[in-house]
Amino acid sequence: MAELKDAVYVDGVRVPIGRARPDGYYANTRADDLVVRTIRALLARNPALDPAAIDDNVWAATTQTGDQGLTIGRTSAILAGLPRSVPGYAVDRMCAGALTTITNAANAIRTGAQRLVIAGGVEHMGHHPMGDGADPNPRFLAEQLVDTSALVMGATAENLHDAHPEITRDRADAYALQSQERTAKAQAEGVFDSHVVRMSTWSDQGWRVVTTDEHPRPGTTLDDLAGLKTPFRPGGRVTAGNSAGLNDGAGCVLLADRSAAEELGLPATMRLVDYTVVGVDPETMGWGPVPATERLLARTGLSIDDLDVIEMNEAFAVQCVAFHDHFGLPLDSPKVNPYGGAIAVGHPLAMSGARLTQQLAHYLSTHDAARYGMTTLCVGLGMGCSVLWERISDA
Repeated sequence: MAELKDAVYVDGVRVPIGRARPDGYYANTRADDLVVRTIRALLARNPALDPAAIDDNVWAATTQTGDQGLTIGRTSAILAGLPRSVPGYAVDRMCAGALTTITNAANAIRTGAQRLVIAGGVEHMGHHPMGDGADPNPRFLAEQLVDTSALVMGATAENLHDAHPEITRDRADAYALQSQERTAKAQAEGVFDSHVVRMSTWSDQGWRVVTTDEHPRPGTTLDDLAGLKTPFRPGGRVTAGNSAGLNDGAGCVLLADRSAAEELGLPATMRLVDYTVVGVDPETMGWGPVPATERLLARTGLSIDDLDVIEMNEAFAVQCVAFHDHFGLPLDSPKVNPYGGAIAVGHPLAMSGARLTQQLAHYLSTHDAARYGMTTLCVGLGMGCSVLWERISDA
């Protein structure tokens, strides 16, 4: 059996994340145009790369219909002006969409089947609300394959609170406030400037150029969070303030065979070491990152202490607090989401894995002492995904 090659991260970009509402950034912008913008920006940032050398264009979307359907990996390649020789395909693993396009691309590279791949994710939740057009088989409920709450993500977060009563609403709100504060700090320090690209949008007021994420609320206080309603359960603990938002966005990364990157003079920031995807009870889908990370650490012989940085998607604060508690990490651990997370910046479902990977690459490229980083998230209908990366020391 041939030895696996190194799949390395070269670069990544995303558009500013918008709010999925009638007056949001992208209310009048097509999802596939968000994708095209990121592909073109990625190529513009890497002029030494011949687009004809790209072996595949892999994109994820959770709701694969309308302006983010029609095999968006192939259609976006054509729309972005890539050579007709560049193929593409679409992936759906819900919130782990972009992480799955990245691991799929890395696998193709590691086995030698491909050398250069664009992998990304898009979600326009303003055009396609979660579950829009879906028709769950009645057997799910008629045969009690899942509880009714399994199909409502906020309800699954309430279930996770039930399973871990030590995770109170106060703790969840405190974590949510930390996300807002860290995101505001990262924005002020220009962290996101390394991968966020401008996007021209149209509204009733005319054209404008958006440059920063729309969702963060930097002035949030604990009193603000404490006053929010609990829409999923009377007297519950899950609110709009300690959950990720409903958002629009697109982002992608360029992965390469390490030898190809060296030949083409492309930077190599980190290499993909390994990854895991696991299933968990759909009713408590937020638990997914815990067993996914446990399996990943066991496979690689590492411990949680060996990880220098963890970029975790903040679908709900309770899911993040549960992860911290399980691995004995303080809630203010500087190595978990140092730049804040989705509670502040937003969560355009299939796109979020690209954002996590870009932020991880930024951290590893600016912290010489760091070696290992991980991206992880929970996935609807009961899954978890974790991806381990290693900084390339000469990057």
